[in-house]
Amino acid sequence: MEPALFTEDTAERNVAVVGSELVENYTVYIIEVTDGLHRWTVKHRYSDFHELHEKLTAENKVDRRLLPPKKILGKNSKSLVERRQKELEQYLQTLLLQFPQATPPALSCFLHLQRYEINGITAALAEELFHKGETLLQAGQVFSLCPLQLHSVTRQLRLAKPTCFTGDAKTDLGHILDFTCRLKYLKISGTKEPVGTSNIQENSLPFDLSIFKSLLQIEISECSSPQISGLTSLRKTLATMSVHHSTDSMASVLVPEASEFPQWEPEGAVSACPVTAVVPVWKSLTTLDLSHNDISAVDDSVKIIPKVEFLDLSHNQLTSVENLQHLYSLVHVDLSQNRLCSLEAAHTRLGNIKTLGLSGNQLSSLQGLSKLYSLVNLDLSRNQLAQLEEIRNIGSLPCLEKLNLTDNPMCIIPDYRTKALAQFGDRAAEVCLDGKATTEKELDTVEVLKAIQKAKEVKDRKNNSSSSSSSSTEKKPPAQPSQAVASSREEAAVAPSVLPKADAAPPSADTSQVHTTSAPPAVDQGQTPGEHCGAPSAPVCCVCSPPSRHTEPACFFCSAPFCPLLPSQLPSLCAHKDFMSQLSLRLSSALNEETVGKEAELQREEEEPNDRHETTELNNSSPDSRDGYFEMGLDDSLEESSSTSPPEEEEEEEEEEEGIQQGAPREQAEVCKAAWCLCLQLKSEVEAPQLNAGCLVLTGGVLGLLFLSRDFTPTNQDTDPSVLLPRLVSSLQKPLLLPLSDLRLGSDQGETWLRLRSASSDTQWVVFSDREELRLIRAELVQLLQLDPERPGDPGAGLPSSLLNSWELEESRSAEGGFAALLFLSSSTTSSSSSSETLHPSLRHLLSAAPLLPHLLFLSHRQLYVWLPHCRDRTEAGPEQPDSRLVRFPLGSVVVHSREPICCCDDPQHRLRWNHSVELLLCGQRLLLLFPLPQDAASFLGKFSLRRGSLEGVRLVALPQTPTYRGPRDGHRSKEQCSCSRTAHSDSLSSLCVSLEETQPSPHLALSLSPGLKLLSGLSTQQLQPVFHKHVALADAEELRQVLWLSVVLYKSPEVELTCLLLLSTNAVYFLLEDAAFALGPRSDLEVLECADPAVCLSCCLSVPLSHIQSVNVGLFDQYFRILGSSADQVVCCLSRDSYGTGQFLQELMSVLSLQQRAPPPEPSEQDFYSQFNSSGKMQNYELVHSRVKFIYPSEEEMGDLTFIVAERKNGCASSSRSFNILLYLLVFQVSPQSSASTGTGPAPSSSSGPILQPRTLILTSTDVFLLDEDYVSYPLPDFAKEPPSRERYHLREARRIRDLDRVLLGYQTYPQALTLVFDELPGPDLLCPLSMDHFSAQATPTEPAAPVPGGGARCPGGGAYSGEVQWCVFVPSADSRERLISLLARQWEVLCSRELPVELTG
Repeated sequence: MEPALFTEDTAERNVAVVGSELVENYTVYIIEVTDGLHRWTVKHRYSDFHELHEKLTAENKVDRRLLPPKKILGKNSKSLVERRQKELEQYLQTLLLQFPQATPPALSCFLHLQRYEINGITAALAEELFHKGETLLQAGQVFSLCPLQLHSVTRQLRLAKPTCFTGDAKTDLGHILDFTCRLKYLKISGTKEPVGTSNIQENSLPFDLSIFKSLLQIEISECSSPQISGLTSLRKTLATMSVHHSTDSMASVLVPEASEFPQWEPEGAVSACPVTAVVPVWKSLTTLDLSHNDISAVDDSVKIIPKVEFLDLSHNQLTSVENLQHLYSLVHVDLSQNRLCSLEAAHTRLGNIKTLGLSGNQLSSLQGLSKLYSLVNLDLSRNQLAQLEEIRNIGSLPCLEKLNLTDNPMCIIPDYRTKALAQFGDRAAEVCLDGKATTEKELDTVEVLKAIQKAKEVKDRKNNSSSSSSSSTEKKPPAQPSQAVASSREEAAVAPSVLPKADAAPPSADTSQVHTTSAPPAVDQGQTPGEHCGAPSAPVCCVCSPPSRHTEPACFFCSAPFCPLLPSQLPSLCAHKDFMSQLSLRLSSALNEETVGKEAELQREEEEPNDRHETTELNNSSPDSRDGYFEMGLDDSLEESSSTSPPEEEEEEEEEEEGIQQGAPREQAEVCKAAWCLCLQLKSEVEAPQLNAGCLVLTGGVLGLLFLSRDFTPTNQDTDPSVLLPRLVSSLQKPLLLPLSDLRLGSDQGETWLRLRSASSDTQWVVFSDREELRLIRAELVQLLQLDPERPGDPGAGLPSSLLNSWELEESRSAEGGFAALLFLSSSTTSSSSSSETLHPSLRHLLSAAPLLPHLLFLSHRQLYVWLPHCRDRTEAGPEQPDSRLVRFPLGSVVVHSREPICCCDDPQHRLRWNHSVELLLCGQRLLLLFPLPQDAASFLGKFSLRRGSLEGVRLVALPQTPTYRGPRDGHRSKEQCSCSRTAHSDSLSSLCVSLEETQPSPHLALSLSPGLKLLSGLSTQQLQPVFHKHVALADAEELRQVLWLSVVLYKSPEVELTCLLLLSTNAVYFLLEDAAFALGPRSDLEVLECADPAVCLSCCLSVPLSHIQSVNVGLFDQYFRILGSSADQVVCCLSRDSYGTGQFLQELMSVLSLQQRAPPPEPSEQDFYSQFNSSGKMQNYELVHSRVKFIYPSEEEMGDLTFIVAERKNGCASSSRSFNILLYLLVFQVSPQSSASTGTGPAPSSSSGPILQPRTLILTSTDVFLLDEDYVSYPLPDFAKEPPSRERYHLREARRIRDLDRVLLGYQTYPQALTLVFDELPGPDLLCPLSMDHFSAQATPTEPAAPVPGGGARCPGGGAYSGEVQWCVFVPSADSRERLISLLARQWEVLCSRELPVELTG
């Protein structure tokens, strides 16, 4: 089929069944659809026709008799197929005639119109964007379109017909236009082949891009640039453009106007010759990728892209580089895979670029690159560079760091790397050649080559010198020896090969100092042992003062006791062939030395009796000096012995070397398994255990332990095995060989530790290693030792059952971990009052053991278990020995202490210790955990965060006392973070703190804030963001969306109201509670809220992940809302007491849930939810299911129950509740004096002195005012509740008639928003106080003081017993609610009393 395009007018459609084919046992009919010059084929069986017909008859009223009937017998016969083929063709043509304009969706899908026909394509795209458009725009993802879709949209916009001619609003073209106007990232991908079964060639279809108004990035591939229009409309917004396989010139993409106006100039340019057009520049374009095209030259169209920084012209047909001098901002250029043969004076065109890619060209000379002084990365691979002298042209570039010369002819030259590096002179160490860092050996070779070159140059100068100068040189006196020595010393001081390494530690005579601290380089002899780790006599600021080794602050990681740590690069070497062969050689050499040593010892034992006999005869025959027969001075004997001993020692050494050489081939060790481990060696009960890191090697007859030297320090170049292996092998000490015949497995084992003991001595070894590696070694040992696989030496399940309580057994089965760690108290706590007496008993019990005994850490879903196994293997005592300890810590009370890396310490072991350490806040102390094995620290943190994040109860979080801001990215602290300017920094923080209402608690909440909440209340929104992300959030990518101060009531403690800071993020809802929340849960002696670290403040936190939220109950008049999670611990009632705050939170919560479920947020309703109830007294049940979460609003039944309770209490019968109308429902506080508050019930969330706030529910009807106690959190009853709550939902406290209201007093000294309602004490028959005989007694006098009223109001003295007054002091937190209450009271009072309500200002 020949390619065809759409015609301008509406093409005539036709359909024909052109054939059929038999597939398995049914017939498939081949349908050809024609739309003008555009045609395609569709295949369907008869059942598809029948299904189509059923849909059309049901939806579009098509005649049922139009489709030919079914056939059961002979349905595949040739005559039936031919006849049915004609009938089906007539059926389809009839349908097209019946629906000439709007094709039904079922017929459009049947004929594949949505794939190949412009109306169907645009309708399908519009419907897709109707459902997914908003989600795609919010996610900010790249949206892909094909040229056929863009061509269809362009054609539809040119047709004179409505945007929704089908009648279906989902297929309206406006959805496409709305989406394209806001889209930011677009990808257009075409094909060279025809589309599907059609004859359309996508790369020849024209389309328009002017419908995109906000594009920032576009990628076009397999299109034809002359067919693309509208690119010029993107010049204002587009920042990144990529065009592949679509053009043969840059001008067709950048300046499409050049085809009409050859004489053009960019906007703002001054031209001497006349121009026909002024072209606007690309104002925002910074990245241009024109790779994989057929561009043969860089034309002058680059003038209109002045801001481009990244230019990719790779895989083109360039033979020269021109016009790039117009790109002043160019930084990175890629010209690889072109046809460049030379680059003359490249600096005049490429400017100050930093990265240049020239791989895959035909360059044979580098002369044009000699002045690119800002170049950092240069790729010259796969060129024609054959001479090493060409590198001299780029050897003087001062900034060059990375150079790639692979696959060039020069690479086959012997010692190519060193000779190439030698061209860079003194900068050879700074250049990374071919992706590999320069090694020390290469640098030494470079120095030798430089010396040879220098000597050669000196020799040439001497040979070229004149004879007169040479004669004058001969007459000069020779240099003195001292001068020669001095000059040689100067040269030695400059030579880098002679200088010691910066991280090399000086030898120390005292080996014990190595276990405690690592000395830095060049320590003065007069320096005290503690000064090198940074313990100055006076505090010195590391920011304000210049760096000095003697004034650095103390680094606890480096001053802590020595701990063997394994770098992370080592475990992967166990699978490296070169390393395994090195281990085999080391073990073979050690075995041969041991064999030779044993033979030499036996030989010495045989010769020892003869030597002893000769010595005895000599002593007996030698006369004394007094006898005068034979005299020998002492000096003579010493000289004789000293003169004769060296030859004997040399002979013995030569014999041993010969023995070793002769014995080398006698025994060759073959390594079966190898694993890096931590080894605890126990020689006897008296000696202290020794802890070392090394490699455990298992052969057929020997188990070897090669301990790692303590001087080994990892470097940045250790990622390359060729660099790491020589250093590592030289750092391994002499192996400790354990014959398998003398080796026994211990009685108790673990999955992460292995106990070994010697059969001939008391020495034992406990090996800690990776779980999988240890399992393989244990299995190999069992096989070599021929042990029973089911013997007691098998690993246990984890925690010892003998140390667990009976109720812990089930929880311990789910415990994970077994991480080996060393425990230390951090320096900030040890320097304070953290002696053994002030420590928590659990910590003191753990830390009383030896500091270098590894503890095993296990994590269950509620506990952190710290187990110190017994040191020695005692079969008779078992694992329940006195030295075996197990301590439990609730996960909710364990906090990971967030820390910043200490950059001022230059100890080489600092970074290694930092990566292997975790700091916990536990029992009020900072506990440092050092994990010797690599990856254990990260694994423990990951499992700990996962377990702690799944906690459903209250947990602790650590907040910084002074929130810090991230400084510059260079790793150094700024002046604001300096300790010497802390006062000035705090002042600047206070000036930056913006006092926003949404982040500040209400006055009634501010009085009961715990230290943690007080800290957060003083932060602005900008300051709260980093504190939340670093110290509160459970996930890294969370976004804080809502901050709300309120009171909460927990489902398990409905009688206590807690002050809370609610933080809504895109992952969970966080409740930061006051400290009293910890006392409501299970009692634990580890819940310590006071931290010894002055920089940390502990606070209680309850988190409910959004995925756990099942429903949200909204209270009456939006005064509160209740969040129901997956369990009783995640049911929280939030008392905002403000309808506006509740509405804002619910709206933001729905928005966050929409992001998680990728669903559009519900449209806000314009109708007031309570308008129907206020007018008619009835309310329909309102339940909204959004993103699987139910938002349940008050139902008519709930309002009816409240109305019934109030009406029954008022009138004594329930029948009158039908006409009873509630005007207002508020959650308020009743302010009571300190003395009268003791008789009431309910919480008192206020300070200990002054009046007390008691939570009440205020209900205003048309005639009365009521105060109730309400259970907010228990109703409606959750699904998981097994029994009803212990108390009723509403309990009426007091009621008064509005007509008895005398006046309203505004203002209160402690609470400015408090209202005092003053009632006349004239009870009626329908109120709470019934008449009695005492009512008429004259005992009360006007001089009596005010007495408390049972309802909480205060009785004021009056003229008689019932001439007094009763005051309700009501505190309304929300100003809007207070104004609404006053206005409704005034209106109802005016209706009942026919005059205005007196309102007075007090306080």
